[in-house]
Amino acid sequence: MLIGVPKEIKAQEFRVGMTPAGVRELAASGHQVLVQHSAGEGIGLTDALYAAAGATIVDSAEQVFAETDLVVKVKEPQAQECRWLQPGQTLFTYLHLAADLKQAELLMDSGATCIAYETITSQQGGLPLLAPMSLVAGRLSVQAGAHHMEVHQGGNGTLLGGVPGVAPAKVLVLGGGVVGSSALRVALGMGADVTVTDRSVSKLTELDEQYRGQLRTIYSTAESIEEHAREADLIIGAVLIPGASAPKLISADMLRLLKPGSVLVDVAIDQGGCFETSRPTTHADPTYVIDDVVHYCVANMPGAVARTATLALTNATLPYVARLASKGSRETLLSDEHFSAGLNVFEGQLTHQAVAEALDTSWRRPSDVLS
Repeated sequence: MLIGVPKEIKAQEFRVGMTPAGVRELAASGHQVLVQHSAGEGIGLTDALYAAAGATIVDSAEQVFAETDLVVKVKEPQAQECRWLQPGQTLFTYLHLAADLKQAELLMDSGATCIAYETITSQQGGLPLLAPMSLVAGRLSVQAGAHHMEVHQGGNGTLLGGVPGVAPAKVLVLGGGVVGSSALRVALGMGADVTVTDRSVSKLTELDEQYRGQLRTIYSTAESIEEHAREADLIIGAVLIPGASAPKLISADMLRLLKPGSVLVDVAIDQGGCFETSRPTTHADPTYVIDDVVHYCVANMPGAVARTATLALTNATLPYVARLASKGSRETLLSDEHFSAGLNVFEGQLTHQAVAEALDTSWRRPSDVLS
């Protein structure tokens, strides 16, 4: 199969859909990979490294989209990229359509097969292609939050871990999944006073046993969130409903109850955000302030550590790319219900229930459209 890897064009995005090591594996299996010139230059993955791995370097993204059967990316396609997609072509990337009706419409108009990393499932019930970026974003969320708690960043001037004789910052993590678990690990390691909320008692039990009472585990209700948010210096939104819009756990009215200079980090912003006052921001302009509360809502957080994120992502996606390349998208999806859970758009139709419900539109089951 002919596989394409374009350069990402979203603002401040330096990740790339595949590493040279991934290209080498695919080339060894007889596939041809086109990589856009300078696609990985920002993180030290040069054209020479891709060429040595067996890739063909091409000048433009338009050429990548025009000549390949399978396009492998990182972020959701921008409007021009959507228009370059063709019927019969497969797009494999993060999509996050629940918060992006315009993109969904463009992808349906393209006639392409669009598979989202974030909704592919595993036999264990996890999200294997979302997990690596969730781990990165979770760890970054504490790093970013600690930085923006500094006075000159608009925060209240509290050091995350405190010092002897001075209490550490209070951190509230909303959600104990992959993002939340990753965030609380870093926050605890930096000496913060950490509370995590979740609606799964088994998850809370697991975290309690793992950390042996070093953090508070609280069942998530509107009342418990409000109670602990009032005292928090840093609140990390780490909730996820696969494919769907994130629930709003901190309302606009609640902001007035929070500490002045407290920081909200919304890791769920790709799915619409879990704070009512959230709106997407960029690495160039990452924060804004409402009611004296700092909001950090960068929509591509792992892009800040693009090299680590790219390596981790290729480790996870490469086996899936190899299957698509070897069998073709239709046969691969028909043979694996967990892989087909990633199908969001097929030949002009939405094929994911949670996405369709978030966008208030119709959908068809993947098994129906594929067969």
